[in-house]
Amino acid sequence: MATALALTGSSPAQATAIGSTPVHTFDYSVGGATMKVPTGCMFSHIIRGDGKKITYQNAGVDRGFVAAMGSGFCNWRIFTYADTNNKTYRTSRGRTRSECKIDPMRNNSPQTPPRYGKACAHLRVNGVRRVSQCHHITK
Repeated sequence: MATALALTGSSPAQATAIGSTPVHTFDYSVGGATMKVPTGCMFSHIIRGDGKKITYQNAGVDRGFVAAMGSGFCNWRIFTYADTNNKTYRTSRGRTRSECKIDPMRNNSPQTPPRYGKACAHLRVNGVRRVSQCHHITK
């Protein structure tokens, strides 16, 4: 579920969007050990801005009670990018984090995409995209 707000008029749009998407259960291997991500995890993405200017962007995993007992996320990174008409024109990959964390999170630096479109956060674990959360940036 995502919530977005954009105002139109002669002044630039003030906007905030917050959304969460469930992370489906999956297994992956790290150093010969099988890691299991249980149900109960949510991938959340928040974005704040003014017109096309993104002043704040954060994405990460929130874990519920049952999921808190799981093994965590290893070799993870969160992709954040903006695209228009479903064509990617900018990607902010960040580095792959080799540590295992139960609550991976990344802030993205302020930026101004050249076009309206979408800003997305993707969680990749061991190089595989596991979940995405996107928000539209409109006039």
